[in-house]
Amino acid sequence: MATKTRFILSCVIGHRCQGMADELVGKAKKKLNNVPLFVTDGLQFYKNALLKHYGKLVTYDRTGKPGRPKGPIVVISELVNYAQVIKKRRDGKITKVIKRVIFGSGIDPKLISTSYIERQNLTIRQDNNRISRKTIGFSKEKECLKDSIDLYLSKFNFCRKHRGLKYINEVGVTKYKCPAWAQGLTDHIWSLAELLTYPYHKKTTN
Repeated sequence: MATKTRFILSCVIGHRCQGMADELVGKAKKKLNNVPLFVTDGLQFYKNALLKHYGKLVTYDRTGKPGRPKGPIVVISELVNYAQVIKKRRDGKITKVIKRVIFGSGIDPKLISTSYIERQNLTIRQDNNRISRKTIGFSKEKECLKDSIDLYLSKFNFCRKHRGLKYINEVGVTKYKCPAWAQGLTDHIWSLAELLTYPYHKKTTN
């Protein structure tokens, strides 16, 4: 999620594993024109995924000295800033929150937060019964769940006004933008009919 605009960049359906993290970061990277500050929870898979997509292999020349030569290593790009929010719990209650910088320097601690995406996860669970906890409305097929989530996120980005994206129009009335509008991808809030009839098949991507 791009927190300033509330735009959801990418989503992956699956287990919390390295492959999932690689796919999630890879999908997000394709939609970014720059390298933002990345913030996640303490799951180490995200660090490895960032190294995979933003790292480069550095090899060292032989020194001619005895002993095993230094092996190649993957070095992260200097443009990448990445931090983690780690929550310590006891008896189901949060006792401590640790903000840890993994890559980069000079990161404002106030920007190291996962509050927006955590709230967004709750919103999705409330809106989509397929992923509610302890529900009988779950998807029996992974593809059905993926299609449902894709439709929901598209509607959220383009059709749903967000109270965190308010502005004052030309006559002084408070209005709200949708995430895609705030992201600069459109100039209005779409109707559901507009979303469903948009000619995606005529669009090409690089």
